[in-house]
Amino acid sequence: MMRLLGPAEIRILANKLDLRPTKKLGQNFVIDAGTVRRIVRVAEVTADDVVIEVGPGLGSLTLALLPEARHVVAVEIDPVLAGQLPLTVAERGLSDRLTVVGADAMKITEADLAGFAPTALVANLPYNVAVPVVLHLLEVLPSLRKGLIMVQLEVADRLAAAPGSKVYGVPSVKAAWYADVRRAGPVGRTVFWPVPNVDSGLVSLARREPPATTASREEVFAVIDAAFAQRRKTLRAALAGWAGSPPLAETALRAAGVDPSARGEQLDVEAFARIAEHRP
Repeated sequence: MMRLLGPAEIRILANKLDLRPTKKLGQNFVIDAGTVRRIVRVAEVTADDVVIEVGPGLGSLTLALLPEARHVVAVEIDPVLAGQLPLTVAERGLSDRLTVVGADAMKITEADLAGFAPTALVANLPYNVAVPVVLHLLEVLPSLRKGLIMVQLEVADRLAAAPGSKVYGVPSVKAAWYADVRRAGPVGRTVFWPVPNVDSGLVSLARREPPATTASREEVFAVIDAAFAQRRKTLRAALAGWAGSPPLAETALRAAGVDPSARGEQLDVEAFARIAEHRP
């Protein structure tokens, strides 16, 4: 069995690198081997998968992924951590399965991934950029078929929320454009170093076709943004700026089969796609 990183090894590595985990980069490193094994198991990584891991940090999850996947592409923005990861992996004899890309995950494209087309996203995502990173990767990496991410519990709830939920909003609808999104279990605080002041949760993603629509993704997302910019307003009022006026918004909504007095949190992604098709 692969020798994973425990609390003692994490501290040794951190001291060696003179590492001070920064809140800015959302650095909370997993120190519990059972947690990373659980993530890989729930992610259902197979020997055919090319996994993209964002923010591998010191390599806790990377080491658990390597024996299971065909290849792991680790995207790390911190140059010190990006330099150490291949050394940690080399000590365990699996260097041929790892490619480290020193880059900002928010800016990468398929061309940056050394010829690999990732099929699975598995990552402990920095809390402050989790939603934009997930949406960006789903957009620029059409090869991604599935994912399992660990995020702040509140973010997990938002991503997986269904219409009508109090936390249903822009992240929920935009994620639903790309994938079926579900909660996949809680994660306690004590598996991290430093210990965060919030709990975490696992979210699973299963790619699906976007809604059948003549509107572009950008057009649909513009409706979503407008609908939730003023949550308490009816769609007739919230979409007035998007449509040009409240009456024009009402006309578009009725043409799309949507009640103008409804609110954004009541609609699924298909409804937003229909509205986008009827912009005046």
